[in-house]
Amino acid sequence: MSAIRVDTAARTLTAFGETIPCLIGKAGATAAADKREGDAMTPRGTYAIRALLVRPDKLAAPKTRLPWRWLHESDGWSDDVRDPAYNRPVRHPHPFSAEHLWRSDGLYDLIVILGHNDTPPVPGMGSAIFLHCTAEKPYTQGCVAVPREALLAVVEQLSSTDTIEIA
Repeated sequence: MSAIRVDTAARTLTAFGETIPCLIGKAGATAAADKREGDAMTPRGTYAIRALLVRPDKLAAPKTRLPWRWLHESDGWSDDVRDPAYNRPVRHPHPFSAEHLWRSDGLYDLIVILGHNDTPPVPGMGSAIFLHCTAEKPYTQGCVAVPREALLAVVEQLSSTDTIEIA
């Protein structure tokens, strides 16, 4: 059984006996096989929990069993289908399009990297699918987002053998 279950219809995330509201992609959810780069859809499926990125000027070292590292101002994530590093972490400046992970809106103060389209990445099938913090907008570009305090509580209980089911 997955440690985390996201109900995309109800817009809820259930983890370790707690159910909380969550945000999904602006365009809704889709089967992982139908996910496309830039479609603003959250891919349904069961994904490994890969690692955690933490912004050091916003949060203390996390209490977690997940592998983690501090986020750096130059961190990015490739979203360019022409990039050999597609759907992989990169450093800015980067010669291809890549999302900047160091943001001013709090969205990426804490990022759980999900194993979507990463073994190996298929260009165009979606990149940078994370579990992250909510911010101002009532939707994501395809990720799942919850309030920061709720995400911190979940991260404390997760391990790298856990999965997230997005249904």
